[in-house]
Amino acid sequence: MEEEQISLGTKEQKRATVLNQVLAGGLRLAEAAALLALSPRQLKRLKSRYRQRGPAALWHGNRGRVPWQAVPPEQQDRIRTLAQGRYLGFNHQHLTEMLQEHEQLRFHRTTVRRILLAAGLRTPRVRRPPHHRSRRDRMSREGMLLQADGSRHRWLGPQGPFWTLVGAIDDATGTVPAAQFREQEDAQGYLRVLQQVVRTKGIPLGL
Repeated sequence: MEEEQISLGTKEQKRATVLNQVLAGGLRLAEAAALLALSPRQLKRLKSRYRQRGPAALWHGNRGRVPWQAVPPEQQDRIRTLAQGRYLGFNHQHLTEMLQEHEQLRFHRTTVRRILLAAGLRTPRVRRPPHHRSRRDRMSREGMLLQADGSRHRWLGPQGPFWTLVGAIDDATGTVPAAQFREQEDAQGYLRVLQQVVRTKGIPLGL
């Protein structure tokens, strides 16, 4: 049997790198979720799919996806009926999971969402309690997250000129792997700092 050729983009390659570290025990779920800008629940589902299917689980986007208009009308009707009946109150993501797991209606969330929106059925909004800020833990390993910022100040003394110090700080260690003075905060300064980090430390997982 001919093997399926899978080509991963930059985003998918990053997900694979992070998930490999999670599966190897070198990265906590909360840290991985933060690096990939996912919720812990989303990351758990992604990790489960990745463990079962490998890189194919990360093959995302519109590749091979059936447009919602191409879904047979009887299946569209069934999706709308279930959304207003058995699964009333479910958001689109949860509804899609239930349709796949219990109804053998295996469509992407975007397809289900568009079918429902075309019928005027929006996802229910749950009022959540106000979020209280809490200080997060630092990343556990050097290179996982790099924070960059610029600070304008009279760095050479009270009579000296203003300079902007553009620098990068490693979240795990608090060390400064690169920094430089600029006349003002600009993209070129950040790119040069990042270039210095890549040359001396390697590519960070998150910036």
